[in-house]
Amino acid sequence: MPYPLDQLNGEEAIALDLRPHWWFFVRPVLALIVAIGIGIAVLALGAPGFVSVIAGVLILVALIWFGTRYVVWATTNFVVTTDRLIYRSGVTTREGIEIPLERVNTVFFRQSLWERMIGSGDLTIESASETGQQSFSNIRKPLQVQNEIYRQMEDNENRKFDRAAGGGVQLSIPEQIDKLDELRRRGVVTEAEFQAKKDELLRRM
Repeated sequence: MPYPLDQLNGEEAIALDLRPHWWFFVRPVLALIVAIGIGIAVLALGAPGFVSVIAGVLILVALIWFGTRYVVWATTNFVVTTDRLIYRSGVTTREGIEIPLERVNTVFFRQSLWERMIGSGDLTIESASETGQQSFSNIRKPLQVQNEIYRQMEDNENRKFDRAAGGGVQLSIPEQIDKLDELRRRGVVTEAEFQAKKDELLRRM
């Protein structure tokens, strides 16, 4: 199911809402195919009754494994919003994590050759939160997800500066720079943040 919109804050919007990659299903699907193959072979060969029972149990176990895996897939969300990263998983017992975009330091992705071919991979997110580092597996197109996270981080940072500098009032670029300089002197923004935003504003002139 998609991430519920009533869980968002104010003007927050969803940029990405992902389920695990289909590779998540490979092992239970293979087990189910093998179990069904054994069952067909048992029926075709007219094997004794107890063998048929074993084959039936194998098929049932494989079906349960596949069904359980599907429920986990359907209830797992990796969400990128305009304000934060959200991970939710679980049915009877839910678990999750939220990382505000302004606390994200670095986003790494890792793909094997096979994962590059099928479009899957892992993401590791380093943040200034208490958890420090979080890893997420079976992410679809992790490079594009990494790029989208950085894009949302930049947009979020620009909105923060716009709110701080303008306070909802449309200011000229020199006025915005003066306002940012005042915020720098008060310690609201760092020197590096001030210079980066100042350079961006000057490029607009």
